[in-house]
Amino acid sequence: MRILGLDYGEKRIGVALCDELGLTAQSLTTILHKSWRRDVESVAALVTTYGVETIVIGYPLRLDGTEGIQCEKVARFAHRLEASLGIPVVLWDETLTTKEAEEILFRSGVPPKKRKAVVDSLAASLILQSYLDAFSKEKRSPDTEVEKGS
Repeated sequence: MRILGLDYGEKRIGVALCDELGLTAQSLTTILHKSWRRDVESVAALVTTYGVETIVIGYPLRLDGTEGIQCEKVARFAHRLEASLGIPVVLWDETLTTKEAEEILFRSGVPPKKRKAVVDSLAASLILQSYLDAFSKEKRSPDTEVEKGS
């Protein structure tokens, strides 16, 4: 099951994709925001190319858990994606993922000018990985024992 992760922003949309087993998320690309129609077309092309069945889009709740203006914009974009593509679009809490992505790039020694080009797709991969981790925990039963090697 291929899942696409999006970090929707005013200027750019970070994109990540999970592996075919749905275990790990990898940064894929960044879409430069042009218009709603063009953005949906760009995402649609990725959905077709990679056989995506679900889209997870970062939902920017405030630190206190309330919704702000950006949540409305993300929800509208998610609704347009779902209506146009006919696949589920999941809103997923993205609190502080861009800050986390910036910190990862800083610690990795990526020069500031290059960080801007990849921070959004890295944030998208953090959003998607958070979703994948939560989904895999749901599938595990608390009664399941871990097998140990002999």
